[in-house]
Amino acid sequence: MLSMPLQKSSFLNNAIQLLLYQLGRILTYLLLGTLVGAIGNSVRVFANQETLSFVVGSLLVIFTLLHFSGRHLKQFNAMQAKLVNPIAKLMAKLYGLPFWGLYAGMLNGLIPCGMVYLALATSLNTASIGSGALFMLLFGLGTSPLMLAISLGRVFIKRYIHFNTNKLVPWFMLLIGTIMILRSADLGIPFLSPDNAIHEHGKVEVCQ
Repeated sequence: MLSMPLQKSSFLNNAIQLLLYQLGRILTYLLLGTLVGAIGNSVRVFANQETLSFVVGSLLVIFTLLHFSGRHLKQFNAMQAKLVNPIAKLMAKLYGLPFWGLYAGMLNGLIPCGMVYLALATSLNTASIGSGALFMLLFGLGTSPLMLAISLGRVFIKRYIHFNTNKLVPWFMLLIGTIMILRSADLGIPFLSPDNAIHEHGKVEVCQ
C-alpha cells in the first residue's frame, strides 16, 4: 500500500483509485472465500467439522514451528517470489488505465500473504460456501479502513512509524492454529472449545 504509484497533484483521483483498489481486493477475497468454502463443504462429506478444524489447526501450527526453526525458509521464499513477481509485473502494466486501482486490487488479492492464509483457513473451516464467502467479504471490509489510512497517510507513516507485520503473522498463525485444535477437542469450554456432543438436534436449551 505504501508503494502504490499515486499522483501528488490530485487527491480526489488518488482517493478514487484507492477505493477501487479496496473494491477489487474485496472481490477477489469474496471469490476465494466461495471457492474455499465449497472445498470445505465437500470435505465435510467425508469428515465432520471437528476433524476439519483439527487438520487445519495442526497444519497452521506445523507451518509456524517450521518458520521459527528456520528450516526450508529459503525454499519457501523462493517459491513465494515466483508467485509474486508475475503478479507485480502485471500490476505495473495496468498502471495508467482508467480503472487501474480496481485491477491492481484484484491482483493484490492473489498475492501470498500470511493474514490472508489465516482468513482462508478460517473460511475453509466453516465448511459452507455461503459462510466462507461471507467471512472473506467481512475480512476484506474489516481491513479496508486501515489500508486506506496507510495509503493516504503514507508520508507520515513512513517517517514516524515502523511496523513489521512479518514478525507478528507467525504468532497469529500459532494462536489461530491452537484455537482450531482446541475447538475440535470438545473440552466443554464455552466459545473456545464447546462440547458439541451434549447438544441434541431439535432440542432447545435454555441458559439461566
